[in-house]
This record gives sequence, structure tokens and C-alpha cells, in this order.
Amino acid sequence: MMDRALLEDLFKAAVAAAQPGPAVKAHLPPKPKGRTIVIGAGKASAQMAKAFEEAWDGPIDGLVVTRYGYGVPCERIEIVEAAHPVPDNAGFLAARRLMEKLAGLSADDLVVALISGGGSALLPAPAPGLTFEDEQVVNQVLLASGAPIGVMNAIRNELSLIKGGRLAAMAYPARVVTLVVSDVPGDDPALVASGPTVPLATTRAMVRKLINVYRIQLPPAAQALLASEQNLAPRPDDPHLARNSVRVIASASLSLEAAARRARQAVINPAILSDAMEGEARDVGQVHAALAREVKTRNRPFTAPVALLSGGETTVTLSGDGRGGRNSEFLLAFGIAIDGLEGVAALAADTDGIDGSESNAGAFVDGTSANRMRAAGIDPLAALANNDAYSAFAAIGDLLVSGPTGTNVNDFRAIIVR
Repeated sequence: MMDRALLEDLFKAAVAAAQPGPAVKAHLPPKPKGRTIVIGAGKASAQMAKAFEEAWDGPIDGLVVTRYGYGVPCERIEIVEAAHPVPDNAGFLAARRLMEKLAGLSADDLVVALISGGGSALLPAPAPGLTFEDEQVVNQVLLASGAPIGVMNAIRNELSLIKGGRLAAMAYPARVVTLVVSDVPGDDPALVASGPTVPLATTRAMVRKLINVYRIQLPPAAQALLASEQNLAPRPDDPHLARNSVRVIASASLSLEAAARRARQAVINPAILSDAMEGEARDVGQVHAALAREVKTRNRPFTAPVALLSGGETTVTLSGDGRGGRNSEFLLAFGIAIDGLEGVAALAADTDGIDGSESNAGAFVDGTSANRMRAAGIDPLAALANNDAYSAFAAIGDLLVSGPTGTNVNDFRAIIVR
């Protein structure tokens, strides 16, 4: 495939710019008079914990939860691995232990929260009246709903003991400093991992409306809680959050800028479309394909050669039983739309190294991909209808397998038009 090596280089540049280690060390808070407690959750949080531990020369007591396979060895901060995207018992027990660590702190103590994408599923803590099984079902329903990440997190927030700033409120009167590796469009820290230390601006009434708009069928216990005024999250002006500070230390925007620099080194002009694209993956794929075709055939709105770069988080509304994630589904729709078009190649991948629940970060596609799938016995249209993009790209050897990257600033897409 033409430009495959360059596309992979762009992805590597984006991932390197999102590595949390240097960013954590650049944002160390002042040392407290009392204890330093380190907590955290997310796909990048173990790497963040390691960086903090290496840079902090005072005593630490800490616990951080990350996804299975994403842990790194630390000496003073305990790393626990749990399931993502559907919570498991390991995450349930770890969430309880995190809450216990915040009990009985004083105004002289410091809590450092290391938060990154994926933390929502890794800290299951069902609200009163809900079971752990209810929370698992809620996550499964939300993942299949096609709702944007902001909507999903707003709903999760209302059904949790931890999310929506509740974890920070538990630490009062200690000072809380939250360092965030953002994986959400727009980099709102309240939406990363459902904001365990950052309050959301949504209300219970707003969440009820969102559930109706997206026709989300929640378990009966969740419906009953949302119909009540129980377990309300702290508001942004809550005095228990007055000593909190939040810093976004890595984001999709910085990663796209790094990929743009790498494209210039390859003598290709970069065009960053957006770091906050959302929508149904196959629809976003078709729109990107239309743009690439316009550049290729009419040399507008950009002049070839060009690298079209974008980030954000698309969604997939499940209608089939195939394998794949949102990036491979984006690419399959893109590949169908550019079938037979020469001089266009693309990559889409999750910067955490895992697209959905499979082993690949994403895949590669060009104008020959759809035809090669047909030659391998796979109808690309049928694969798209069955949400089976993984199998389609596996059949032609065009999966991108990077392994866990140690960070997570969400989707990365690069399209090269010659």
C-alpha cells in the first residue's frame, strides 16, 4: 500500500506527543505540609503514576487503576488492573479502596489525581439502589447506543458514587490537584473518565432529557434513581471543591500538531481539520472520503499533496454481531467510498493502541482495499452492515497492531492525498 510507512510515522508522532511522563513532571504541585496521596484511573494513568513517582522526592501513598495489560511497575504507588470497557470485580474493589484512601484527610494533605480516558469503566461504584451488575448493564447499553461520549458520561455520572466530582468531595478538606490526559472532544476535564474529581455542569433533569432523545433503555434500578433526586452530584460552586485545581497536560490537539510537523518533514502540507470530531463512525468516514475525493479530483479545498488530520471520538451504533471498533468502521466506510480511487491512503487508530475490544489500534485503507476484500471472499458492504470491519481488514493484512501505547488522547485519523 502506498504511503503506509508514512501514515504509521504520523501515528507514532501523535502518540509520542501524548506520552504523559514529561507532561506530569512539568506540572508537579507544591509539596504539602502533610501527606501526599496519589490516586488515578484510566488507560494512561499507570504511566502517569510512574512519572510522578520518579519526580516526587517526598513520601507517597497511592493507588491507580488501569486497563488490563496497561500496568507498569511502580515502587511506591500501587497499580491495579481492571476491565475496560465493561467493568469487572477488580475495578469494583479498587474503587472501594480508592474511596477509603481519601477518608480522614486534613487541610495539610495533598491528593494528586491522575486521570485519563477509560477511567469511567475502571472505577465502577454504583449509586445507592444499584448493583454492580446494574452498572455493567448500563455500560453495555451506553456503548451500543451510539450516543456521544459527553452524553454517556453525563448518564454515568448520575448513577455513580465516584463520578462527577464526588471523589474530590470525599477528600475535603485536603487540597486536590488533578492532572488530566484528555481523550474527549474539546478537552473538557469534567468529561474525561466522567470527571471523578471534576464536577459536570449537567443536571439530573438534563440527563433525563438526553436519555429520551437517544432512546436509551436503562435497567429499572437506574431508571428509578434518575426519576428521583437522590445521589445528586456536587455543583461546581460546592465549598467541598473550593481547594481543587485541574490541569489538562496532554490532548488530541497537541498530538495532531506533532503529526503535522512530521508531515512537513515528508514534504507534505498538513491540514488539521478538527481535534473534536464526533458522530457515527461510518458517516464520518463517508464525509472524510468525500473531502479526499474533492482534493484528488478538483484540488480543492486543499492542494495535493496534503495530509488531512483529525481527532475526536466517533461512535458506533451496533446493529450486527461482527468484530471491530470505531476506527476500523470509519475506515471501512471510507474505503467503500473511495473504491478504485488512486493516490489516496488513510489510517485511523485509537491512540491507546486498542480499537474497541480487539487487539489492533486501527487499520490502513486505500482505493484498492475494497476490491482486495472482495478477492479475499469478503463483501465490504455486508461487513459494514454487520459491524465486522476487523475481519475485513484482517483478511487483507491491513490491521495496525501497536500494542498498548501508555497514553490515550482518543482517535487519530490521517489521510494522504497525492
